[in-house]
Amino acid sequence: MTARLCIPWPDKRLQTPAAPVEAITDEVRAIWADMVDTMEAMPGYGLAAPQIGVMQRLAVVDGSTERGQAVLMANPEILHASAQPRDHDEASPNLLGVFATITRPRAVTVRFLNADGEMEDRDFVNLWATSVQHQIDHLNGKMYFDHLSKTKRDMLLKKARKHR
Repeated sequence: MTARLCIPWPDKRLQTPAAPVEAITDEVRAIWADMVDTMEAMPGYGLAAPQIGVMQRLAVVDGSTERGQAVLMANPEILHASAQPRDHDEASPNLLGVFATITRPRAVTVRFLNADGEMEDRDFVNLWATSVQHQIDHLNGKMYFDHLSKTKRDMLLKKARKHR
């Protein structure tokens, strides 16, 4: 498969909710394969289809240390989030040169359509949980910096413009 280019912020597709996936097809599998290649080339811990300009609710995450453990998800939704928070530095290939510390639930239970076309509920913790929440934000037209205060968000975007 192929690593794809990530579209640059502020492309409107990054601010638009993605369309649900009706079924797992060969086309969907090919997109997932490209997404895994793109994620590995960054390198990163996850990727959502809108980041490469594909407006479908598709995401991949791999929080493993050895890599090659990517979870392929269509239409992921959070069913439950832990009350315990976790801070993590987050960034995006769509907005290079900047990052921010974001606080998210330490663990989440996510329901998604898996590569076999079956509904699956899976628990994610720590980095895996952070990554899946980050990708679901992308699918909903949000970026990680949307979790920041207006002042911090404005400072981050100003720094990103200087970096470009």
